[in-house]
Amino acid sequence: MKTRLACVVLLCLLAAFFVFAQQTVPEIPFDSNAGFLKFPDSIHLGEAAGVAVNSKGHVYVFSRGSTAAGPAYAAAAAQVLEFDNTGKFVREIGHGLYAWAFAHTVRVDRDDNLWAVDKGSDMIIKFNQQGRVSMVFGRKKEASDKEAEPWERRAKGQPRYPQADGQFRQPTDVTWDPQGNIYISDGYVNSRVAKYDKNGDWVKSWGEYGTEKGQFDTPHSIAADAQGNIYVADRGNRRIQVFNPDGNHLRTITINVPVPANAKPWFGNPITGAAATAQSGAPWAICITPGPTQYLYSSDAFPGRIYKLTLDGKVVGVLGKSGRQPKQFGWIHEMACPSENELYVAEILNWRVQKLTLKPGK
Repeated sequence: MKTRLACVVLLCLLAAFFVFAQQTVPEIPFDSNAGFLKFPDSIHLGEAAGVAVNSKGHVYVFSRGSTAAGPAYAAAAAQVLEFDNTGKFVREIGHGLYAWAFAHTVRVDRDDNLWAVDKGSDMIIKFNQQGRVSMVFGRKKEASDKEAEPWERRAKGQPRYPQADGQFRQPTDVTWDPQGNIYISDGYVNSRVAKYDKNGDWVKSWGEYGTEKGQFDTPHSIAADAQGNIYVADRGNRRIQVFNPDGNHLRTITINVPVPANAKPWFGNPITGAAATAQSGAPWAICITPGPTQYLYSSDAFPGRIYKLTLDGKVVGVLGKSGRQPKQFGWIHEMACPSENELYVAEILNWRVQKLTLKPGK
């Protein structure tokens, strides 16, 4: 009897410790400047798909708006806009570019070259600092072909497309290691990571559709740390997988922070129970801060939070929730984190970019 009672007490203590440990993830206080970017009267954002910041503090936004043209369905929607470090509009880059179809993400490399990933054209474009195209990856289907149409996403159990070096099917993001090697998450259809060297020569790819280690279900965002390890936001599998530069799996990060009881989606019916847990922490966008101590930031669509993590996967803080007001989020699609306590977040549903200033000491 005493042994059974002791076991019950021990289990209760362990359960209490587990609950307490989950609940001690702190809320990070922060301020938001939702009007940081100043637009000319003739330009409006559509869905803000991408945001990046260069070494001078200039902000680049990849928007599905303003130049959208075509029918209601299958319209072209992609436009890169540049703003200076005060938020003043500078210029549009690549107006009318052949690759523009459906904006996905935009990044800046260590030499301040701009890279745009267009999911609709299956192309990744590198621009130099003057805004001219300097490198092209992928190729869209030819407009002259009557049968040209988007790649069909294959459901579980359907045969997959054969993978081909350098051919992308709805790519999502790009990053670089310290040696300048290029890594592209290829994305909604191919479910892999492609690697090129700094000169744009194909090296290899790894991954395929699935749930096992090293497989992907919508690799939606990608980032690299100072050691050249590659972090892949495996959104459909609700995890971040970490690889070395050769594609060898190092670890898997899963974000398990309890969903607030009053959490609501930006739109749609209420989400509770197992359905809420299954969506919470699924990484839509990731970024890694510069050193010497680097942090990983990840965002989800529901309950609409940003998570601050150490590179080994420990959640050290959370901020925000779904909504339409400043300091609330509507599907963060990309983040830029030029420093530990400064974030820029591009929102699909709220058609905006917010500049966030974190205040973890408060």
